[in-house]
Order: sequence, then structure tokens, then C-alpha cells
Amino acid sequence: QVQLVESGGGLVQTGGSLRLSCAASRRTFRAYTMAWFRQAPGKEREFVATIRWSGGSTYYADSVKGRFTISRDNAKNTVYLQMNSLKPEDTAVYYCAAADTIVVVTTHGEYDYWGQGTQVTVSS
Repeated sequence: QVQLVESGGGLVQTGGSLRLSCAASRRTFRAYTMAWFRQAPGKEREFVATIRWSGGSTYYADSVKGRFTISRDNAKNTVYLQMNSLKPEDTAVYYCAAADTIVVVTTHGEYDYWGQGTQVTVSS
């Protein structure tokens, strides 16, 4: 079992930045592919970014490419999402997820463990 705890959400103005963190409980964290998803009110949960276990492979949704950066520190069992140039349409609850695989996956159903989510609100 892997427990994930997100932090770092909040209220920011358009154009601002936030960094989300996701702390994992399990020592084998380094073997998992990690990702961030988000869900806005009335919408389905959507993929944001993913990073492979080694940290060498990342993949982003087109809507955040060039603005968001996913990274991980396996020594700290933590994955990060640096969000720059935030827009109102980035407003959502952001979820951290872990998949018991070494490949990059972007589908919601491929992820085995989820955090409780952290709210990000971007004001216009």
C-alpha cells in the first residue's frame, strides 16, 4: 500500500506560480511511475503530467506544456509539480497518483494509488 499526501495548493493570481508536493509513504516509491491529475468542478479528472521512476522520462498534457514541470526526489519519496504562468482555467483540485509500473502512463485507470487532492485556484 502506498499513501500519498499532497500539499502546496492555494490561491494565486493569473500569471503567478505554485509548487505542489506529493509525499509517498512507501520506501519502494522509486519503482513507481508518478503523475499529477486535476479535476475542475463539473468536469472529469484529466491528466496533467507524469514522470517515470528514474526521473528521466516525463510527459505533459498539451494544455500545460511549457508552463508546468514535474520532478521527483526518490531520496525523499516526493514528487513535485512546479506550475508557472498560471491561468484561471488551471483552477482545479490537483491529485497525485502512483502506478506500479516503470513505464510512462497517462490514463487515469492505470494508476493504483491516489492522494486526497489539493485545491489550486487562479484568480483573473
